[in-house]
Amino acid sequence: MTPEFVIGFAKQAIELTLLISLPMLGVGLAVGVVVSVLQAATQIQEMTLTFVPKILSIFVALLLAFPWIMDKMINYTREVFINLPNYIR
Repeated sequence: MTPEFVIGFAKQAIELTLLISLPMLGVGLAVGVVVSVLQAATQIQEMTLTFVPKILSIFVALLLAFPWIMDKMINYTREVFINLPNYIR
């Protein structure tokens, strides 16, 4: 194993992690901005008003994106196991 291989392998794993987390983070960001705008417009400064919609929307996004996430994770794991003999050399 060369240092370039290890760096490339870690880079690929980090990219996959970021790609998988993107739907939930994007939904959380969008809902947070909408709730913040509504709070600023109505002058309601309740902390649970920001927390509950974000949690619910992230949960729904996770449920909707779960098949895609599992497909990405299974493909990555399959590639790692298939290429394991090449990695050991």
